[in-house]
Amino acid sequence: MTDTNPSLQPQPSQPLDEAQFRRHMRQAAALLSQGKGKTALSLLAKCYELYPDDVNVLTNLGGAYILAGQHRHAIPHLEKASEIAPDNPAVWSNLAAAYLGKIVTSTSGKQERALTAYRRVIELDAAYPNVHYNIGLIHVDRREWDDAYDAFTRAIEANPNDQDAHHMRAQVDEVRSRPPDPANN
Repeated sequence: MTDTNPSLQPQPSQPLDEAQFRRHMRQAAALLSQGKGKTALSLLAKCYELYPDDVNVLTNLGGAYILAGQHRHAIPHLEKASEIAPDNPAVWSNLAAAYLGKIVTSTSGKQERALTAYRRVIELDAAYPNVHYNIGLIHVDRREWDDAYDAFTRAIEANPNDQDAHHMRAQVDEVRSRPPDPANN
């Protein structure tokens, strides 16, 4: 499936008034919280027409593209949001996710861009949700076990109840404790 499917692209429509804009933003936020990015795109496109420089519109539109699997379409909106609101950790966290795309198909370059954006999130808010965990996943993909362990440890420090981080750290620690395999040399 390509991400140029016209049904996934926001379609222009009648301009919104302020009350409609607020209603659309609330509806889109609810859809995003349910993981329904594709459905939120049309609402957010209408909001974008009215307020193309609104950080919340740009961030939500970028998030909708990410949830719809259209990471590359999210990037320009989130980069614009990062220029408007350079101290907003939510913008940078979403931008990191857009840069990364799906981790199983991400390239080293995409991972580096994501790590740079995640580092910006940490500069702004070291306990921002899921950032250290996501960094850990990148390090696991790269087989950088010590860095992955450290990232999952920081994720647990930020949220001691993060069971996924506990599980991943234990798995990484197990890999780190194995003797080197001479077949890998």
